[in-house]
Amino acid sequence: MSRQNAVASIQVDDKRTRVTRWDFEPGAETGWHCHELPYVIVPLTMCEMLLEEPGGGSRTVTIDQGVSYSREAGVEHNVVNGGDGPMSFIEVELKTPAG
Repeated sequence: MSRQNAVASIQVDDKRTRVTRWDFEPGAETGWHCHELPYVIVPLTMCEMLLEEPGGGSRTVTIDQGVSYSREAGVEHNVVNGGDGPMSFIEVELKTPAG
C-alpha cells in the first residue's frame, strides 16, 4: 500500500538557513532522506512520529507541541505520521557552521 506524501512548504531559504514547514495527514511520510545539514525541529502540534531507519528498523517517538530538538547532519530516515490526526512541524536547517 502506498502512503501519501507529507507537504513541505519552504518559508525561508537564504545563505544561513532553510526553514520548511511540514504538514502530515495520518499515515503521510516524508520519504527516505539523509539530512545533509544540522537541523532543529519545532513541533506545531503533538507529533507521533514513526521513524523508519536504515536496516529495516523503526521506532515511534512522541514529541509534545512546542518542545524543540536538534540533530547533527547525517541522520537518515523516513518520517511517518503514526498518529490518528494531522501533525505539523517546522524544520530549521543550519547552513553556516557554528562558531
